[in-house]
Amino acid sequence: MKREETVDFNIKATWHAISRMYNQYGDKFELTASTGFVLLNIDVEDGTPATKIAPLMGLEARSLTRMLKSMEERGWIYREKDPDDGRSVRIRLTKVGKEKREISRKSVKEFNNRVQAAVSQEKLETFFEVINSINIILDDKNHLHTFIEELEYETSH
Repeated sequence: MKREETVDFNIKATWHAISRMYNQYGDKFELTASTGFVLLNIDVEDGTPATKIAPLMGLEARSLTRMLKSMEERGWIYREKDPDDGRSVRIRLTKVGKEKREISRKSVKEFNNRVQAAVSQEKLETFFEVINSINIILDDKNHLHTFIEELEYETSH
């Protein structure tokens, strides 16, 4: 099988192209695809618990720590004790953070509008069905465990 025929290659190559596009656009606003994605996952009105942001993005919490610190140093976000749970911290947007979030929102909306203009609704529905099926496979811990065992067996023989 050629790499261009594999699911993972095509997903990764496409995501890198999308990420590059967002990075090029965001450069003039000091935004990256990653920081824009974080901003979009913070509730504008109520903030978002710090522990919830990484899972919303499909990341490990430790992957986000440095980025949140950087965004806080830039004045885009601030941390606030959760009024309902004093042990928890909410990430909230500053005025500048809200402006950066809006820039990110507009760029995501524009990209999606362009895709929807170029790809039929039927093909988009099929795309989402396929992506959902892939995510179900990835979320199935038993399947992944068996998959890893089979890979380990094949590489050891």
